[in-house]
Amino acid sequence: MLLTPANSVHTLGMRFPIDVAYLDRRLRVLAVVTMRPGRLGLPRPRARHVLEAEAGAMARWGVRAGTRLTLTADPAPGA
Repeated sequence: MLLTPANSVHTLGMRFPIDVAYLDRRLRVLAVVTMRPGRLGLPRPRARHVLEAEAGAMARWGVRAGTRLTLTADPAPGA
């Protein structure tokens, strides 16, 4: 899930850990962390977007500090 604009997140009320990637305005990854449930993340300077996924997803996708992401839209169903 992409949150924008955002520079911090929390896992209050969650039951499972998540991976969080903090992105700058050009979608370059500033940091990737795994947050356990019940945590409050500190705001990240220069972060403009936050990408959340299940724990372990960022490593599987090769997302790490310095990576630049590209967003694409899914095609319409049946297209």
